[in-house]
Amino acid sequence: MSQPAQTEIHSDTVELASFYIGEALCGMDILKVQEINKLIEMTRVPQAPEYVLGILNLRGEIVTIVDLGKKLGLKSTGMSDKTRNIIVNSNGEHIGLMVEEISDVIQAEAEKVEAPPANIGGVQGKYFTGVFKTEDRLIGILDVEKVLEEES
Repeated sequence: MSQPAQTEIHSDTVELASFYIGEALCGMDILKVQEINKLIEMTRVPQAPEYVLGILNLRGEIVTIVDLGKKLGLKSTGMSDKTRNIIVNSNGEHIGLMVEEISDVIQAEAEKVEAPPANIGGVQGKYFTGVFKTEDRLIGILDVEKVLEEES
């Protein structure tokens, strides 16, 4: 009989992998994250959209690297020792989302997630499923599929 109670716990709490895009603190459902890695050698793709930085070979898988800042209409992601690729699987394709810095994994209770505002840190609200307020921060919950389906 304890099975339904466990299901309930999972349905009203989501773990968010949080990261920075410029000044904006964003998060995504950690279940969408395949892995997070440091930058490695990329091959440029001729005539690719401006936000596509290149492709890389990750253990035999071809991964397209997207500058998430540029894709969202912000400035290019700054390269530093904190820059990371968040590898996600979108429609059967591996995509690396380059972000400025990885932050914490945050437990977000569903009842505390609010509707997204018109924009967060300059990012249009349409790219977010909601926002989660912690004691001292506002985290935009990124809709990865929405970001990747749209051509900029």
